[in-house]
Amino acid sequence: MRKTISTGSTFENEIAYSRAVVKDNWIFVSGTTGFNYENMTISEDIVEQTEQCLKNIRKVLEEAGSGMKDIVRVTYILPNAEEFSKCWPTLRKYFEEVRPAATMISAGLADERMKIEIEVTAVK
Repeated sequence: MRKTISTGSTFENEIAYSRAVVKDNWIFVSGTTGFNYENMTISEDIVEQTEQCLKNIRKVLEEAGSGMKDIVRVTYILPNAEEFSKCWPTLRKYFEEVRPAATMISAGLADERMKIEIEVTAVK
């Protein structure tokens, strides 16, 4: 079984990718940023972006029949690694009980307004 999930983001349409792919019991969520996909707005604040990233991810996981508790791997991508510690309280809020394997990478993102991108893998 293979299923794709879209949030309707303009990025998904322009670049031709899915927000998530469900394959058997695995859920692969693409790098997700802090855009509110309903109106394509984004906060200038990295903490607010982090919260929105995780809300976007939670919504996709729920659509896939899963949840945040099922995340086994997370990758954080930030253009400015020095800002990562600002995100930690928000990350603890979502992951303190889950404790997924994690990696943080410092790299440029597709839009200069983006301050963080989060990618996860979950299992049903």
